[in-house]
Amino acid sequence: MNFIEANGLTKIYTPKRAEPVHALDGLDLTVPQGTVTALLGPNGAGKTTAVKVLTTLTQPDGGTATIDGVDVLRHPELIRPNIGVSGQYAAVDENLTGFENLDMVGRLYHLGAKQSRQRAKELIELFDLTEAQNRPVKGFSGGMRRRIDLAGALVTRPKVLFLDEPTTGLDPRSRLGMWDIITSLVAEGTTVLLTTQYLEEADQLADSISVIDFGRVIAEGTSDELKASSGGQRVEINLVSANDTQRSLDVMRRFGSAVPTVSDDGRALTVSADDGPAALQRLLAEFERLGVRLFDAGMRRPTLDEVFLRLTGHVASVDTEAAQPGKRKKEKVS
Repeated sequence: MNFIEANGLTKIYTPKRAEPVHALDGLDLTVPQGTVTALLGPNGAGKTTAVKVLTTLTQPDGGTATIDGVDVLRHPELIRPNIGVSGQYAAVDENLTGFENLDMVGRLYHLGAKQSRQRAKELIELFDLTEAQNRPVKGFSGGMRRRIDLAGALVTRPKVLFLDEPTTGLDPRSRLGMWDIITSLVAEGTTVLLTTQYLEEADQLADSISVIDFGRVIAEGTSDELKASSGGQRVEINLVSANDTQRSLDVMRRFGSAVPTVSDDGRALTVSADDGPAALQRLLAEFERLGVRLFDAGMRRPTLDEVFLRLTGHVASVDTEAAQPGKRKKEKVS
């Protein structure tokens, strides 16, 4: 069952004395219940605008969207009590303590004083903030602020959670901790739509990934499916001597499924292969027959970075502005 569905969403901004910006250009998106779907794309691709539309914060210029069968545009009042949102920047009151922030959110949702305090206590323990619960948030570290913000999004036990780049600016340890929390929420049945620029984050957390650029989904599938679409497995070798470069290239052309690549110094060679293990065995046997000496040899799959580069023409960390629609067509990977 698809818990979130968006069809043909469009959103156009018209800055003063500037050309219209197509933040969304026919965005189609589905998120199955109880799963994590990652929206992967550079800054300006339309990720945050999509989240704002689905969380009733922005009206689109066209298209439809539903959450749990409820029309987001027609019945926003029915959507809001059932969703939780954690944005790119922690939305907390710095002068209140961690506990007071969560209690305040509960009161705003009309949970009542007793239930609000009880829920705040539960979340403080869940997010390992017990020692800091009575300290003002202005003294919290970046990781602690992100945790208290995410905790606030969970006060009402929402059916669906929108996380807009939730680990931006966190150190590696804090990022891993946030991943653990998100994983445990999904295990309990929460549906998550995650936007991120961190490819490793999408790789670790997402059941499915939608690559978005120029306001539309240009490819979708699991992490494995997207990697397979970008050249399958790859065989890599490192030569002892650059004098063996040319004959090694000749060998790799015979056993690979694409044109090999070679490093500037001529000693690191890579080639795509439909059957990586078998190709690697054949290559090693041929190199031994020819007397080509190797420092090492191995096999790997493309990374999500390479997938993203192939699909969009730039790396995921590039800070690009939303642009007018391009000509790319969505690639459905299966």
